[in-house]
Amino acid sequence: MEIHTVLENHIEIAIVSSSDILIKDVQSALDLIATVGFETGCYRIVINKSSICEEFFDLKTRLAGEILQKFINYHVKIAIVGDFSAYESKSLKDFIYETNKGNNIFFLPDEEQAIKELSLA
Repeated sequence: MEIHTVLENHIEIAIVSSSDILIKDVQSALDLIATVGFETGCYRIVINKSSICEEFFDLKTRLAGEILQKFINYHVKIAIVGDFSAYESKSLKDFIYETNKGNNIFFLPDEEQAIKELSLA
């Protein structure tokens, strides 16, 4: 896992990249929050969807809700970047749409938009 930071609108944002799956369950999400916080002091994270297990995107597993609730509980904003068009689930599309209306969690197509949204949130 590599973490680098960018400064946008006077807000420091951590960009996390990895060829491995970093978020597999609630504990691994908590570990990511702690690691990023310890190493960078950032409370805004950009991560690629390829670093998150596929079960996360199946809302029936309830994994997405459990994991994202931890980010909210610890006051960490997250942007998940990638192409979500491959998912045919209407409930997932609705979830992404509603989540993007808020200020804590974003599902966006690229890192540039993620940085912009997190810097304004």
